[in-house]
Amino acid sequence: MASQITTFADEAVIAFDNITDRAANLVNPSIRLGVTGLSRAGKTVFIASLVHNLLHGGRLPLFEPLQSGRIKKVRLEEQPDDAVPRFQYEDHIRALVRDREWPDSTRAISELRLTIDYDSASGWSRFFSAGKLSIDIVDYPGEWLLDLPLLAQDFRTFSERTAEMARSGIRAELSRDWLELTAGIDIDAPADEMIARKLSTVFTAYLRACKSDERSLSTLPPGRFLMPGDLDGSPALTFAPLPDMPAGAAKKNSLRAMMERRYEAYKNVVVKPFFREHFARLDRQIVLVDALQAINRGPEAVQDLERALADVLGCFRPGTNSFLTALLRRRIDRVLVAATKADHLHHESHDRLQALTRRLVERAIRGIGMSGAGIEVMALASVRATREATVKENGEDLPVIVGTPMEGEMIDGERFDGKRRTAVFPGDLPRKLDPLFEALDGTVPGSRLPHLNVVRFRPPELEETAEGLTLSVPHIRLDRALQFLLGDRLA
Repeated sequence: MASQITTFADEAVIAFDNITDRAANLVNPSIRLGVTGLSRAGKTVFIASLVHNLLHGGRLPLFEPLQSGRIKKVRLEEQPDDAVPRFQYEDHIRALVRDREWPDSTRAISELRLTIDYDSASGWSRFFSAGKLSIDIVDYPGEWLLDLPLLAQDFRTFSERTAEMARSGIRAELSRDWLELTAGIDIDAPADEMIARKLSTVFTAYLRACKSDERSLSTLPPGRFLMPGDLDGSPALTFAPLPDMPAGAAKKNSLRAMMERRYEAYKNVVVKPFFREHFARLDRQIVLVDALQAINRGPEAVQDLERALADVLGCFRPGTNSFLTALLRRRIDRVLVAATKADHLHHESHDRLQALTRRLVERAIRGIGMSGAGIEVMALASVRATREATVKENGEDLPVIVGTPMEGEMIDGERFDGKRRTAVFPGDLPRKLDPLFEALDGTVPGSRLPHLNVVRFRPPELEETAEGLTLSVPHIRLDRALQFLLGDRLA
């Protein structure tokens, strides 16, 4: 994809940055780990839990370097990129552990450096140097990643694809105001700033409605429309796609010409710098998805998640780095797609959640014609907010999960206060996936997706040792994720 979305000048800048990074690695070996996810998948929680478990010797039995005792010391260090905000780990872990509140979601890019001193598994390597690896964790919104395909699209293509989605399924109702407003405007009339602002505002409202909890749709470019930051109100964010444009070039100084120019400015000012300065420098990547929420919202939400996965995976260049590619154009050689919130299901459904997510990834990969090499899939919970139990119902044992619902959460008509624990039957994912995907594709009339009782729980209350030390944050499969993403670099 890079050959389509970057110019020769872009590649030259990327190559220079990579050479600079590799030179720094000779003195201080490091790996850049990208962490992103689609809406409400828990990126901030994942990073906070990962760092907390490594710093506090958490239970990570499948993370071989720690389990074997080869990791000697883990510490936070000053990050190498002074122009990038620091990931505020201390604030986020305090919210999780002390306040039992979920930290705020990712709104912009941030970075954190975690350095590990270790003994190599190879005696030969230990003879030559002491093991040391710095992990630069780069946290960025999934919406930014979904913007990268725009670099390969002109304004007409962007408008056509956006309108095609907007006219389908549940999006048709949500996009009505924007489509009706656009249909009533002469796009070849002289450019008018107030009309441009109105179009941008109504289009952004459509994107926000798609992202809402009630819809949970995932494919929502341009991403900065939902999180504008310091660009709020700038011309680069004051445009909208124009469906059904006539053939031929736009008239000079027309509304259409203004929209095309601002769309190109968005790509040059917003998307390209992110690609060059951050994305193109990543070595490993984890993509977090909330598949459970999509399943509960119905077939269109799941199909939209699959479409978003195809767009996301199409941005990566997974594969083994040779010396030359590592030097000039590094590849993200390992990508982990992780379905989060596994603790919202009984353990019997964890493997089913993983299998379902794997099927979605495989379908997405086939759809874009790429190889699945270097891509792994798993289900995890960065922070385990529940425990499992059984209750008697009609003389049978019913598997449930127990936790503290968030304040205001409604279960069977009862509103919770954020303090009282309760047991919830979460529902089951099916053992066989074919019926589920038949429902998804509509190939078998009457097929339905399973209903899951997804409850928002507070973070767990952590116990303290006799010395007053707080135990590490509980999780599900975080150790497996660490082994896949980092294990080979600590061998």
